[in-house]
Amino acid sequence: MSASHDGTAVFNLVGKGVDRVDGRAKVTGAARYAADAAVDGAMHAVVVQSTIARGRIRAFDETATRAVAGVREVLTYRNAPRVESVPFSFTAPNVESDLSPLQTDEVHYWGQHIAVVIAETFEAARAGASLLGVSYDTASAVVSIDEVRDSADDSPTFFGMDMQYKRGDAQKALETADVTVDVHYRTPIEHHNPIEPSATVAVWDAGGELVVHDATQWVKGTQSSLAAFFKIGSEKVRVYSPFIGGGFGCKGFFWQHPVIAAMAAKLVGAPVRLSLTREQMFTSCGYRSETEQRLRIGAGRDGKLVAIRHDVLNTMSRVGVFVEAAGIVTPFLYACPNIANSHKTGLLDVGTPTAMRAPGEAPGSFALESALDEIAEKLEIDPLELRLRNYSERSEQEDRDYSGKALRECYARAAERFGWAKRSPAPRAMRVRGELVGWGMATATYPAMRGDATARVTVDAEGHVTVVSATHDLGTGMYTILAQLAADALGIAIDDITVRIGDSALPTAPVAGGSQSTASVAPPVFAAANDIRREAISLAIASGSSPLFGLKHDEIEVRDGSLRARNDRSRTMPWGDAVRLSGSSVLEATASTTEGEAEEKYALHSFGAHFCEVRFDEEIARLRVTRFVSAMDCGRILNPKTARSQVIGGVIMGIGQALFEESVRDPRYGSFVTNNLAEYHLPVNADIPDIDVIFVEEPDLNFNPLGVRGIGEIGITGVAAAVANAVYHATGIRVRDLPIVPEKLLEQHAILMLT
Repeated sequence: MSASHDGTAVFNLVGKGVDRVDGRAKVTGAARYAADAAVDGAMHAVVVQSTIARGRIRAFDETATRAVAGVREVLTYRNAPRVESVPFSFTAPNVESDLSPLQTDEVHYWGQHIAVVIAETFEAARAGASLLGVSYDTASAVVSIDEVRDSADDSPTFFGMDMQYKRGDAQKALETADVTVDVHYRTPIEHHNPIEPSATVAVWDAGGELVVHDATQWVKGTQSSLAAFFKIGSEKVRVYSPFIGGGFGCKGFFWQHPVIAAMAAKLVGAPVRLSLTREQMFTSCGYRSETEQRLRIGAGRDGKLVAIRHDVLNTMSRVGVFVEAAGIVTPFLYACPNIANSHKTGLLDVGTPTAMRAPGEAPGSFALESALDEIAEKLEIDPLELRLRNYSERSEQEDRDYSGKALRECYARAAERFGWAKRSPAPRAMRVRGELVGWGMATATYPAMRGDATARVTVDAEGHVTVVSATHDLGTGMYTILAQLAADALGIAIDDITVRIGDSALPTAPVAGGSQSTASVAPPVFAAANDIRREAISLAIASGSSPLFGLKHDEIEVRDGSLRARNDRSRTMPWGDAVRLSGSSVLEATASTTEGEAEEKYALHSFGAHFCEVRFDEEIARLRVTRFVSAMDCGRILNPKTARSQVIGGVIMGIGQALFEESVRDPRYGSFVTNNLAEYHLPVNADIPDIDVIFVEEPDLNFNPLGVRGIGEIGITGVAAAVANAVYHATGIRVRDLPIVPEKLLEQHAILMLT
């Protein structure tokens, strides 16, 4: 980076599609994930899970297990080290369940961890686990949403927020509205299924300190949680998670397996490596809970909304807390004087759900944006035009201006790129080569969040830069954007910058969730690097041995690994020489960011627009998404290549949500029968078209000095609705319960043809 004469930053690498700096390590296998941690003498642990929904363990039969060659120990509640009972909290400790592992004989849900077999090899541990005999005393269990409708709690909270909201009188306005819709929507249970299953390697050293390699989205939270469970100081726990093979939320909270791995290591007096199987991922790390949503919308003949009622029912566990807040976007997304939201949650004897990419917004936007399409049809108004007529200029929920909002531009640019103006409004009116063609659209939104974060930047006497913070890269590009920022601030090549993250010993950073990491960590990295630049310039212009002696600050620029006079390039000082002027081997600066004035003054959100084309072959009931255009307003884009990748990933997950994904429980036990990647259907390459991503780039300088907002989750919001709206436009069939599988279309198609 250099600076203009008025001091304004001029970016060189920021805003460019720089290749991932960690890309080579990932494709060559040099990147080490949690289960890859090189720990000498590690034993292998395999978890045994309950096969009842509720009851008590009567007895274990360990005879066959202990007879397996290489089995060292069987860990159960009878011999497990005692750990603290740590209550649920959304902050550190960030446990997701009130259930401390392996402490009693009680079973609270199918798939609960009830034993661990520890052996010299993974094969021996797995064989031993398969032979462990368990007998139970069973108790009746409640495992279905149908059983809790009448008893659902109407006072849930979402990250501390009250989920009941009201302004105006929605019911009265509905009764007098010119046009209304009253529709029910359902979204199923979904699972995250990151490519890397969760894993932990735990090591206790001779001094009683615990070192853990864990697949976690929050090393600081995992550190504090382990310290709480084992009743030791946080300084005695170190957590590493430098690379994560995806998370989508299931690695954002603290689950039982890291505690169990540490308990096992303590019991056998050796390091322990514990990896969950793909099947165990379905019961061990949360899921997106099902929702049933009722939308009642009223509008005038002019298309102006007069009332929205959004009522949500979902479920969660008796031993943990997480509410799928599907009504969260309704109070602010559109201008409407009368809105009432309600959320009810039924308690089941099942494992605890958790945050999954855009928790609340993803299922909620499906219902809201579908219902808007339905009322647009009744009003005979184009769906895009309806949204524009109800555009929210400021947040009516918070009674604040937005820190930045370019949603109109998103609508306009995406609609033009897609060709929306050519849309025939009537369902079943568009065909290509015999297939029905449908076009649908929806709005995307996600809050702009940030948390407390600190970063440290150093430049050494060789001119090499190191950037450190306890943040994470889940595949989002964090390594790369932090390197870009430091490179621009210091004028040093990106190849001469090392980024260290994913280590609890580094300066604090928030959980890599809620799309907050970039907005939290990037500003302090940039600030610290700029502090070093200013210090180096001060040293250079003050030293008589410097070629820059006597110049003013604004007469110096940093370029090509050197400090140099802006108007006389013969006066150049390499960074290493500037560092040595300090009398130290490094120049170092630390900077922090916290929530502040922006959170108090503005409504903070990102926005976007999705446009989708589907084609439906009536003869074979084949439904395909064939085109997709997304325009996003997410502030300054630090790296359009990695940012585009994030939006594409979100859209793909949204298409999966719309057409494929559903976790099915056995109604007797609450176990998941779709507990593998053969029966839990995910989209593959053949299911996904080219996805055209547009960034409407307006830096949000009201939010932070870099003008950046997060981008990890907004891409999925609204996608399922855009697909469902396109399906209706193509077929005339409105599917309100996801996923939109062929049999649902066939059933309704037969009825449609008969009528």
